[in-house]
Amino acid sequence: MAALLIGFGNQGRGDDGLGPVFAERIERAAPDGLEIDIDYQLTVDHALAVSEVDLVVFADAEIGAEGSFSFAPVAASGATGMGSHELSPQAVLTLAKTLYGREPAAFLLGIAGWDYGEVKEGLSSEAKAHLDEAEAFFLDWYARVSADYAPSNGASRRTERLADA
Repeated sequence: MAALLIGFGNQGRGDDGLGPVFAERIERAAPDGLEIDIDYQLTVDHALAVSEVDLVVFADAEIGAEGSFSFAPVAASGATGMGSHELSPQAVLTLAKTLYGREPAAFLLGIAGWDYGEVKEGLSSEAKAHLDEAEAFFLDWYARVSADYAPSNGASRRTERLADA
């Protein structure tokens, strides 16, 4: 299985840097078959990389989360919100499907943060605790998914299997 984790966010805005910090931690853990991409924001350039994998997970900070983190499937959607400099995960998937004919199984991992307003590096203590929980969840989930992934299934079936893992 070819898999990609894209951690994105602004590390100069406090907890908005949760996505990149999460991706750095997962990169150090080095799960088999998982490529890591760390960026400030999602752009049209990510569509090609997304089109080349079976599974993509987008990791970002989440404002107003109900728990420590959320994890949900995402899919290609209409062309709304497609700018030249910043895209949603759904827009990146739409571009991958439109330009390259591929839409991998995809998920959004939103990690709850608290401190976003001030220009500063580093995470709040609350965000660090949420990051620890998200990392433990993801490593366990990815180990289960990569162990029994069957690439011959259709995209919707893969998404169901991955979400249930």
